[in-house]
Amino acid sequence: MMQALVNELNEAEAKAIDSLSRYKFAMFGYWAGIWVHLNRISGQHNPNPFNKLVNVAKEMRKSPCEIIG
Repeated sequence: MMQALVNELNEAEAKAIDSLSRYKFAMFGYWAGIWVHLNRISGQHNPNPFNKLVNVAKEMRKSPCEIIG
């Protein structure tokens, strides 16, 4: 059963990143939310794979008119 959860976590992460790369922002949110939920119920407490994206968004929020490189 645990391997099934790991597989689902990996799939949710891959689908979230794929969705974001294709400008499917709502689907990114959906799959990222699935990943968070599965991570929580698995009890593994894996680090969030979207942390880098969150940090970029925080930087963009500080100065929204600048391009982050």
